[in-house]
Amino acid sequence: MLVLLFSQDSNFTKHTDLPDLPACFQLSVLPWAPCIFLWLTSPFYIFYLKRNNRGYIMMSILNRIKTVLGLILWIVCWTDLFSSFHEMSQNQLKPPVYFVTPLVLGMTMLLATFLIQFERLKGVQSSGVLFIFWTISVLCAIMPFRSKIMNASQAEVSVLNDKLRFTMFYIYFGLTLLQLILSCFNEKPPLFSSVVTDPNVCPETTAGFLSKMTFWWFTRMAIKGYKSPLENKDLWSLNKHDSSELVVPNLLNEWEVEKSKAQSEQSVKEQAAFRKAGPGAEPNHVSVSPEEEEVLLSKRKEARQPSFLRALLRAFGPYFLIGSAFKLLQDLITFVNPQLLRMLIAFTKQPQAPSWWGYSLAFLMFSASLLQTLILHQHFQYCFVTGMRLRSGIVGAIYRKSLVITNEAKRSSTVGEVVNLMSVDAQRFMDLTTFLNMLWSAPLQIVLALFFLWQNLGPSVLAGVAVMVLLIPFNAFIAMKTRSYQVEQMKYKDERIKLMNEILNGIKVLKLYAWETSFKQKILQIRQKELHVLRKASYLSALSTMAWTSAPFLVALTTFAVFVTVDVNNILDAEKAFVSLSLFNILRFPLNMLPQVISSIVQASVSLKRIQGFLSHDELDPESVDRRNNAVVNGKFSWAKQDQAALDNINVMVPQGSLLAVVGHVGCGKTSLVCALLGEMEKLEGQISIQGSVAYVPQQAWIQNATLRDNILFGRPYAEQKYRCVLEACALTPDLEVLPGGDQTEIGEKGINLSGGQRQRVSLARALYSGADVYLLDDPLSAVDAHVAKHIFDNVIGPEGALKGKTRILVTHGISFLPQVHNILVLVEGRVSEMGSYQDLLKQNGAFAEFLRNYSLEDIIEDDDEEEFPDDALSNHTDMVDNEPVVNEARRHFMRQMSIMSNDPENPKKMSRRRRCSERRHLESPSEKKELKVEKLIQAETTETGRVKLKVYWEYAKAVGPLLSLFICVLYGCQSATSIGANVWLSEWTNDALLNRTQDRVHMRVGVYAALGISQGALILANCLLCRVYSMLKAAHATHLHMLHAVLRAPQAFFEATPSGRILNRFSKDVDTIDSVIPENIDIWMHTFWYTVNVLIVCSALTPVFLIVIAPLTLLYWWVQRFYVATSRQLKRLESVSRSPIYSHFSETITGTSVIRAYGRNTAFVLLSDMKVWSRSRLDACSSSRMFSVTMSLNWMVRMTSDLESNIVAVERVKEYSETVTEAPWIVKDKQPPPDWPPKGNVEFIDYSVRYREGLDLVLRNISLEVKGGEKIGIVGRTGAGKSSMTLCLFRLLEAADGEIVIDEVKISEIGLHDLRSKLTIIPQEPVLFSGTLRMNLDPFEKYSEEDVWKVLELSHLKKFVSNQPSKLELECSEGGENLRCLVFKKKKILLLHQNGTKLGKGFGACCVNIKKTLIMIHKERVHMLNSVLFSCDRVLVLDKGKIAEFDTPTNLLAQKGIFYGMAKDAGLA
Repeated sequence: MLVLLFSQDSNFTKHTDLPDLPACFQLSVLPWAPCIFLWLTSPFYIFYLKRNNRGYIMMSILNRIKTVLGLILWIVCWTDLFSSFHEMSQNQLKPPVYFVTPLVLGMTMLLATFLIQFERLKGVQSSGVLFIFWTISVLCAIMPFRSKIMNASQAEVSVLNDKLRFTMFYIYFGLTLLQLILSCFNEKPPLFSSVVTDPNVCPETTAGFLSKMTFWWFTRMAIKGYKSPLENKDLWSLNKHDSSELVVPNLLNEWEVEKSKAQSEQSVKEQAAFRKAGPGAEPNHVSVSPEEEEVLLSKRKEARQPSFLRALLRAFGPYFLIGSAFKLLQDLITFVNPQLLRMLIAFTKQPQAPSWWGYSLAFLMFSASLLQTLILHQHFQYCFVTGMRLRSGIVGAIYRKSLVITNEAKRSSTVGEVVNLMSVDAQRFMDLTTFLNMLWSAPLQIVLALFFLWQNLGPSVLAGVAVMVLLIPFNAFIAMKTRSYQVEQMKYKDERIKLMNEILNGIKVLKLYAWETSFKQKILQIRQKELHVLRKASYLSALSTMAWTSAPFLVALTTFAVFVTVDVNNILDAEKAFVSLSLFNILRFPLNMLPQVISSIVQASVSLKRIQGFLSHDELDPESVDRRNNAVVNGKFSWAKQDQAALDNINVMVPQGSLLAVVGHVGCGKTSLVCALLGEMEKLEGQISIQGSVAYVPQQAWIQNATLRDNILFGRPYAEQKYRCVLEACALTPDLEVLPGGDQTEIGEKGINLSGGQRQRVSLARALYSGADVYLLDDPLSAVDAHVAKHIFDNVIGPEGALKGKTRILVTHGISFLPQVHNILVLVEGRVSEMGSYQDLLKQNGAFAEFLRNYSLEDIIEDDDEEEFPDDALSNHTDMVDNEPVVNEARRHFMRQMSIMSNDPENPKKMSRRRRCSERRHLESPSEKKELKVEKLIQAETTETGRVKLKVYWEYAKAVGPLLSLFICVLYGCQSATSIGANVWLSEWTNDALLNRTQDRVHMRVGVYAALGISQGALILANCLLCRVYSMLKAAHATHLHMLHAVLRAPQAFFEATPSGRILNRFSKDVDTIDSVIPENIDIWMHTFWYTVNVLIVCSALTPVFLIVIAPLTLLYWWVQRFYVATSRQLKRLESVSRSPIYSHFSETITGTSVIRAYGRNTAFVLLSDMKVWSRSRLDACSSSRMFSVTMSLNWMVRMTSDLESNIVAVERVKEYSETVTEAPWIVKDKQPPPDWPPKGNVEFIDYSVRYREGLDLVLRNISLEVKGGEKIGIVGRTGAGKSSMTLCLFRLLEAADGEIVIDEVKISEIGLHDLRSKLTIIPQEPVLFSGTLRMNLDPFEKYSEEDVWKVLELSHLKKFVSNQPSKLELECSEGGENLRCLVFKKKKILLLHQNGTKLGKGFGACCVNIKKTLIMIHKERVHMLNSVLFSCDRVLVLDKGKIAEFDTPTNLLAQKGIFYGMAKDAGLA
């Protein structure tokens, strides 16, 4: 009908300078269009509002006006209706349209008025549906508006006859325009909305529809970012529906549903298989062969695994589909412009055509582009938000899973691997969502483009289709190979991050052993393998890029060539060529994007498999521990299901309120017993029960990077009186006086700024403050001084301590407290050997008596009751030392000295003086202490501000090679020139049609066009090979190498002040950006830059007047780019910084999972993790909103420049760590000592002083002493006396503030650090095992034979333990595993033992005596350790407040009755 209508009135509507639409069209189609839209969308919209109620909005003036206007519009519309009825009553016949249109319009206005009120009741502040409705209404009313004015001016009389309708229309137009304007304004937020209470709410939540469509709500942030660099406080709060607290549980619920489905399917299959076996089958009849059993087991393993992908689709799919709908709309609009171009070219061929045609077509092309841009960026916004939610959900799921996985699972998923899952793999999902819709959009665009090309060029298009089909298997092969390379690359990346994590955790050990070079080589070996795989993937990428970039040209070439050669009548004119070319250009984007999307999907599928594997790990059974009965362990337990039992046939019942001590040799299963009680072990058979809440003090204290008070409170409310009692009982009050900020002092990562004893006391204080029912104490007194250990036992653990009446299980090596416990459990090789009271076990002379024989006689002298031991016990002890004459003589001499002192009247019998909290209430509480301005240990991570400095780009260019960089730029220019040249040549080709020379030059035209295209493909391949395969990987290698070298060269203070997560962030995400993202950015930027330059040159050459426009246009785009990048770049920097706390918190959590679980703090730590992810998601939300309307090459140039500058921040961050302050040189060539240095082992301190950092007090003051070669020196002193500092000074981890240290006439300050450290040997206070074999940990350089290794194990009393392991020396040590590193294979003249007595276990004194070298032992004042000092050392150095207090033989020092005598007295030896 419409075609007929327009064909009849074509002269009226088209072929005239004053066009108009037919009256029937104006009265029907135009007013009905908005009505149809509203009636079609209303049912869905009302259903949506019912499902998403946001609250109730109070009736406002704006709402009242809109409602009144809606009612007036209804009256106006129906006035026309009643007017028509009135005219009909007057016998004035009117067409039906005069009745139908007012009726439909009136009903639609009533519907719109209803929606205005319904939206208010459902909390909608701005309506998109009504905005579109009023917009369509106004647009459809513009033409009638013009027509009525034209008609009124031409025939006034006719208008007067229809005055009422004329008036009503203009009232209608004015009211709809007013409604449109009012719909641009927002209503107030709903009552009780979170928006009202949030001081920094994101404006998106309250933004109107128009503001959301144009991203105008983000303008305020962009202006602020342009004026000054953005900071975290400038960022808006995260929208509730994007927060982790909603996103993560939603994903986990879907994952649980998926897992339960998979389990139910498996059970159904098993039942079916059972039925198939037949009812007569005997269930216990063993008739299945081993082969059949193996097949059955393998089939069970092949059962369907739960799909994490399905869970992701159900959780995030619906929201993502909205973005997909926008993408579909944008794709359809994309093909409008080629049709408009066809009409525009046709218009230029008609000289008589009215000029308004051209203006209308140009306006329509602009409108289509604008609408396309708005819709495209809505699609991007939905995709970005989906990606952000995906990543938050995945990171949250991984974090929650890491809290509950079994020990067996931890072996296969190390911290480094899981950090990669959270950083690289989760990020890949976010990156994929941006262009995931291209998976269906690209084929759709290709099909539509080919359809329109068929219309334009006919069957010749099939030649182009053939080219595309031929490329499919080629790219499929590349995709498969790329996937395999991705898996391999991620494996190496995991290995590298895992090793880097271990290096950071054990950096002190590395520096002490001068192992940096060795471990650097290990990292570089892995990195080399990683880069090798990347290089192979880059070769494939180069071929793929060449194929798909050349694809549109090859399609065009074959299509045009076939078109002009198959038929003489086929002439390639301008319309066919350039309409086809515009379609080929549309084809270029999907053809280019499809392989990238496939590649991203391949990468994401690898990541999906890794994440799914981690989330499918076995979890600890929360029901494995019965919480209803007293502490009972009964059964068989192992660390993993396939491992041999660590605890076998255990049957222990601990009476409520009793104190049970667990003793035994190293490796007998004491810690395993505690872990079994916590439910941390695999229960092979039996039961575990613990009644009530649990507090756990692990052997290695777990300390958070928080204040000391927060570490003790551990999330519990602060109660001052209780808190002071705990500090007093755990002997922490004196420490608060020493710490710079009291209990508000920030504790570094892993408690780095606390001593071992302080860490253990904080851990114990945490347990005491928790007020639990059951206390599991795993050797908590081993790291504290003797007098402190006694204080803690008396005031906390012992029968009269604060835990009196609580159930306590104490694992201990110290036997001085055993007489005071209720029961003692003796473990031997994972079995209960004996259990009973101290006296009962001693009389049995069994395993317990043997345990006692492994320690010094003095260690069992109780100073409280001076109880005599049975003769057999004493004889056993004397028998033990018969074979050790040196030790025996020293011990007898010492016993004589002690017996003299014990009769001294100044040494009365000691009494238990437990200091009650109530007696010390007059003391100043920690909270009342004077506020001190304390410098934070862990400083906030710094971020650069302003523009990325040119120096950063130059550094990257230098890493690539300056001349090579220039050559690559020229190649890109040539490649773009050939592309433009091909289009220019095509333009010349089409001119042949005008000169009737088409057939004469066909072969020449096709040949040159083909040559230009092939040249372009060859240049692309050369560029990719040179750029990605060689240059960019060279830069990636160089930047990583420089950062690694700088970090390993950094002083110890750098690692104390820098969380490992912050450094790992640089080595994982930033290195990955340099490896993969920046090469891609540079490639796209160079293409865009040269294409833009060439387009401008061609346009200027063809249309010189264009030069007038170029200058202001360039300035405008430059300003837009600066304005946009200022915010974009800073958001990227803040986003990079926001990753570090997540990784640091995660690493910290992983090491403390057993403590977190024991205290039942899983939920609290999940919330803390969500807060950190929330902080990062805020940045993502802001970053995803950095969307402006960008079209065409100049706009794309702005976008690519922004992306490049945002991502080059990774180079900036890596460069920052490459320029960290380094310690002294490892080797000073002109000062290298002789190879056999030190020949004697003489050590001399000359007036030596040292401080930890500039501006701090001296920790050692004017130390002067001399140690002869082969002499054994013990260094003792109270906590904080400076013992550990002596070690740090000898190894130059601390540099001298004054004075010198001379070793065999060589000043150590003048030689290289490796020359010094490699010539000394130390067993550090806290040895760290690196993941790998035991052999690798003992002899990393493989310098010694297997016999030497076994000899050292024997000396270290570990030979029996290692021999019992199935793997022997190849025993795998888990990541971060902590144990004593046996005496290191450095046959040097100087050996330092740093507080290792407890961990060395039995025979420590014998070990020390047998060492024939200068021995410096730094000891706590534990009884056991003091005995070692007394029996093994020639002289003892007593430090006090950083100065030498006493220095003489043990006997002389005891006789002087000075500090050493006081320490011996406190230890129960005087």
